[in-house]
This record gives sequence, structure tokens and C-alpha cells, in this order.
Amino acid sequence: MARVFLSLLLLYLSRLPLNAQDHARLYVPPADSLVQRNLADWQTLKFGLLMHWGPYSQWGVVESWSLCPEDEGWCQRRGPHAADWHDYKTAYEALQTTFNPVRFDPEKWAAAARSAGMRYVVFTTKHHDGFCMFDTRQTDYKITSGHCPFAAHPRADVTREIFAAFRASGFKVGAYFSKPDWHSPDFWWPYFPPKDRNISYDLAKYPERYQRFRDFTFNQLEELCTNYGRLDVLWLDGAWVRPAATINRSESWQRGIPEGQDVDMPRIAAMARRRQPGILVVDRWVPGEFENYLTPEQGIPPAPLGVPWETCMTMGDSWSYVPKENYKSPRKLIHTLCDIASKGGNLLLNIAPGPDGEWHAEAYERLQAIGAWMTVNGGAIYGTTTPRNGIFRQGNIVFTQKNDTLYAIWLANEGDVAMPEEVVLDRVCPAKGASIRLLGAVQELPWDCSGTHTRIRLPEALRRTPPCDFAWVFSIPLR
Repeated sequence: MARVFLSLLLLYLSRLPLNAQDHARLYVPPADSLVQRNLADWQTLKFGLLMHWGPYSQWGVVESWSLCPEDEGWCQRRGPHAADWHDYKTAYEALQTTFNPVRFDPEKWAAAARSAGMRYVVFTTKHHDGFCMFDTRQTDYKITSGHCPFAAHPRADVTREIFAAFRASGFKVGAYFSKPDWHSPDFWWPYFPPKDRNISYDLAKYPERYQRFRDFTFNQLEELCTNYGRLDVLWLDGAWVRPAATINRSESWQRGIPEGQDVDMPRIAAMARRRQPGILVVDRWVPGEFENYLTPEQGIPPAPLGVPWETCMTMGDSWSYVPKENYKSPRKLIHTLCDIASKGGNLLLNIAPGPDGEWHAEAYERLQAIGAWMTVNGGAIYGTTTPRNGIFRQGNIVFTQKNDTLYAIWLANEGDVAMPEEVVLDRVCPAKGASIRLLGAVQELPWDCSGTHTRIRLPEALRRTPPCDFAWVFSIPLR
């Protein structure tokens, strides 16, 4: 069932934005020098943590989307209330009254993420369902409301606690925030039942109602930018909430977007940068000055994009908690990180907390395995770029570069525990007399050049006892 759900989700996502290469051509670099500096620093971090969490974790269902009255697989309702949308929405929103994640321990998450080599975090302060995981004054549909049993807990404002714990571990901190809000009566007005993910009423007839929604959104974002310490990223989701000028009717998912369904991003960005100088604003898949980096989802572009970007991807099959998750193997996750780094991107890897406030044990195990690899090979990931010669992959070898050092990362096949006798690199020219080494090993490796090929030979003892699992990294001085 999880694999079927993932296939449907990926089909949906494939129809959502322009492909990343086309979208990159519309990229507008930020003009603010503080934003430029923050963006350049963010690009060196390479590996971050995303967390989708809310009361929906109690049902183990897709985050928010089961509320959406669209006839698509990812929106399908299940369970005893599925037959009637109104009953389902009432029961879904009543999850607030039983949400009590008493095992919540953000310091444990931060320690596990840090040891895995992650360097920034993005947390879902509010998803499309409108439930707020922070102490907003704009609605009572929040974790700190008296309707929620966790409100009595001393750490009830989980957004504040998560941000503080991760900052204390040296992370950059980002706030995910959904622009659409399906709980707000000024987005889905109960007088007109919703037909899809968009507003449920005619904007032209009721402009004052939508202005109230704009103000509501602005006020919530101002709370996040004012009351929650230093924020480095404002990560805005829900690309169908966008200015009319950016709607592309040739794309199927944009054809039903009402004209003018936007939240006034110039006003929001100006406020955010007054409160948080240099903050990155990521208005996902809305091209223009408020999309400081691109965010391809659940996939990796086939080639470098030439602009700042980040793949957001699930560690398992789902963005939200499911009782039995199908986690990707350590080998797959490490290869994914290497592939993304070779193309100049970052990996934002999602782990979903459960209704008790804890991750699956397997999530910690995956992070531990990634951390063991990063301890040996992190130099080939952090602060790297796509090689200056433009060659980012040859067969099962991907390349990164830092200054005048090239890193060739051999991605091992499933079951490989020994390295090959030699590695042949095409169009790679080490410096004369260069000391080529395998990261994690001390000895220099013999090598020679013939024409456009460089051959690196591996001693038998090193072949049989490599310094790490899953992928092996050769450090090659170019000057």
C-alpha cells in the first residue's frame, strides 16, 4: 500500500511545477547583500532535515491532503468517516483534542541530525490543514490551545522548542509555512463548500474576505519572524496561491487557479527582512524575486541547474508519519546525497515524528549510518560545487570540487564490500606529482595518466578493508 501511495504521490508531483531545468531559466538572483551572503553560506551546508508533523499523525494518513475534495489518489479518504466529506473534516479537526506527543524531545532529534552530518532544519509550523504548531494569536486551531491536551505541557510551543534545540546544535533554522489554509473561513468559506484546493468563493465578488485572509497570513508570518528567534529560511508552500501574472494556464495544475489568489509577497518579504535581515524567502515554484532557491521534490534533476537549489525528499515513502514506514537504505540515501552534491544542490531529507512525539527507531539507524559515512567523507560534500570542468558523473562515479581538489566518489553496487583493483577516470588531470588518496586512508595511491585517462590503482589490503561502506571517495589535487 505504501508503494502504491508513493507512486500516486510522485505522479501528482510530476505534474505540479515546471521541470527544474525550465524553472531555473526563470530564476531571479537576490539583490540584497545580506540575502546573498546567507544564500552562499546555505549552499555550503548541503544536508538538512525537514519534518512534517501535526495531529494527522494520529491517523497515520497523508498530511492535510485527505481534506482536499479532489478526485485524486493522494487525496483519497480512508477510515470510518470517509464516506462523507463534512463528517471527515469534523473528525479530522477534532484530532486537535487528542494530540498529546508526550515523548517530544527536540534535543534528541538535533543530536541525531547533527551526528548524521545535517546542518540545517526546516519545520512545518503550519501545513495546508491550517493547524498551527506554534503559539499564534490569530486562531485557536493550534497546539497551544486549551482544546489540545499537550497545551498543558511546559514545551507545548513545539516550534519554539525545535528551533531553540537545533540552533543550540549549530543549525540554520527554517520555518515551513503553508500559504493556503483550509481551516480558515476566509479561504474555505463554509457558506460555499470547497471544490478543490483553491478558495471556495468568487474573489471578484468577495474581495474583502480574501483581504482578511491576506492579513491573517501576514500576521501569522510576522509572529514567526518576530517571536521565534533567528530564522534563516522562510519556506512557503502551496504554489497555487500565487499572483495572477505568474499563472501558466498551459500547465494542467494551474488552470483552475483564480485570478489574484496571492498573499502579497512584496509585503511579506519586506516585513520578514525587517525582522530577520538576510532571511531567505522560498516561495516555492512561483518564479520571481521571492524564490531565492529552487526546491525540486522527491527527485533529482538530471544535470546541474546553474542556480541555488535543494531536493526535498522523504527518508521513507511518506511525508507524514505512518505506523510502518518503508525507509530507504543507507546506501540509497548516501548515494542520493552524493548525486545531489555533484550537481551543486542540497538535500533536505524528511523524517516524520509520530503522534507520541518520537521518530521510528529505523530513522535513527539510518542517520547513524549516514553519519558514519560523513565522518570519513564529509570533506567531499560540504562546501563543494559541481567540478569546474562541468563533468559531474562518469558511470557509477560522481564528482565534486572544493578549491583545487577534485573528489571522485565511487558509488558501490548493492552488496559490494571490496573496491575494484583500479579506477579509471576520463578527462581528469591531476597536478604533476599529486598525492591521490582515499578519504579515510593514509597511504598515497599509485596512479598514472595516459592520454585523457587517469588510472588509480588500489593496494590489495585497502581493497579488502575499505574505510567505509556504500561509497568511496578519492581526493585528487588538480594543482
